[in-house]
Amino acid sequence: MHIIFLNPQGNFDPTDSHWAEHPDFGGQLVYVKEVAQAMATMGHKVDILTRRMEDKSWPEFADEFDSYPGFETRLRIVRIPCGGPGFLAKEELWDHLGEWVRNIIAFYGDAPPDFATGHYADGGYAAALFRHERRIEFTFTGHSLGAQKLDKLGTTTANYLEMENRFRFSRRIAAERESMRRTSRIVTSTRQEREEQYAHRLYAGAVDASEAGKFAVIPPGVNTRIFTADDTPEDAPVHGVLRRRLGKTPRPCVIVSSRLDEKKNIIGVVEAFAASAALRRRCDLMICLRGIDNPFSEIRRLSQSEQDVLGPILARIEAAGLRRQVHFANLGSQNELAAAYRYLSRTGSVFALTAFYEPFGLAPIEAAACGLVCVATRNGGPSEIFEDGSGVLVDPFDADDIARGLVEALENHHDLATRGRRRVLAKYTWRKTAEAYLEVIAAAAGQGGDPDAPVPELDASGLIEDYLSRERSPG
Repeated sequence: MHIIFLNPQGNFDPTDSHWAEHPDFGGQLVYVKEVAQAMATMGHKVDILTRRMEDKSWPEFADEFDSYPGFETRLRIVRIPCGGPGFLAKEELWDHLGEWVRNIIAFYGDAPPDFATGHYADGGYAAALFRHERRIEFTFTGHSLGAQKLDKLGTTTANYLEMENRFRFSRRIAAERESMRRTSRIVTSTRQEREEQYAHRLYAGAVDASEAGKFAVIPPGVNTRIFTADDTPEDAPVHGVLRRRLGKTPRPCVIVSSRLDEKKNIIGVVEAFAASAALRRRCDLMICLRGIDNPFSEIRRLSQSEQDVLGPILARIEAAGLRRQVHFANLGSQNELAAAYRYLSRTGSVFALTAFYEPFGLAPIEAAACGLVCVATRNGGPSEIFEDGSGVLVDPFDADDIARGLVEALENHHDLATRGRRRVLAKYTWRKTAEAYLEVIAAAAGQGGDPDAPVPELDASGLIEDYLSRERSPG
């Protein structure tokens, strides 16, 4: 089959430029790349469609075509222009998606693909437009939804205009609603995502979360070429650094490797460590950063938003007298991170993700694939990943419960590490993700409703204002 992935925001190139360094280059790009590569490995022709930029500040994305090493014959990165040559943030793309889709139609001409997958709200809406013009069925993978973001940011009738100007909620939620209506299947990572996020009142009339046949629960996977328990020749530099830092007979560590985002609740692990003498007796704490070695002296090299998150963490470490037991690791790539996981797994270390809410939880399964025991938030995807007891679930709002979970993981390291790795390899690989997508594609013909129904302009402002006035008015 010839399958396309529609992902206008961010971008793709052979070296994964800017990933994890810019809010538009987030986890959905990893997801698209990995599923596309798995499909290509299985013999399908795959195009990742994104936006072309001819901007000296973004030189990696100027060429029309690109590819990944080893995938040149079956997987293309195709950059389609729209909205001018410069970079556009995802909130600025909405007015240009029609142009983008028209250019996609012109690019394929009389040889359109067999099937499309739309990613995030903008990719889903583009897929809806493409289906209307060319009758190509598509799946919609939201990754995250605007209604939940609107709620989490505390949007009310009083601040709606400010929030709308910044985040374009009226465009995003309207795009999600059209994607949901017209897709053959909505792909979610967990049952909880379907049952909770798609049941939001702002999606009423566009989708019924209780209609299981409209959804396909397809978990993301681990790149087992990188995240494996087996050493690689490239591990030596990372292992050497850790050996020098932790000593010849290293204590176990609690390792935290999340972006500096308040929602990830890194400070929750620090609070648990500071409050639990039992935990401090058993282990040290390691926080992985990117781009700096010593955050106490180099914090100003980070963005202001990252400084706002890291500053209180450093202050708590200092106030609790923990500097000798807290280590920092500057790990600049997935390969370096995996090498660190492998080294630390042999010291009896555990991985912690205590986000207030985690839609899926790719980071814990990457750590588990390398032999670490995982302690993860019970809120969101990890509750399904580790529902068999192969990891430890904790309340991210309770430092004592985080400490309890970490001690439990340290005490049962060998058993949990074995079970966690077995669980990941059996259920959470990108090949299994791709196989599940292909099953959905095979059954998707004619499931997307009337393709002749016109696609309306994007504006859910009235719907949102009514929701806010009824549900989220101040007081």
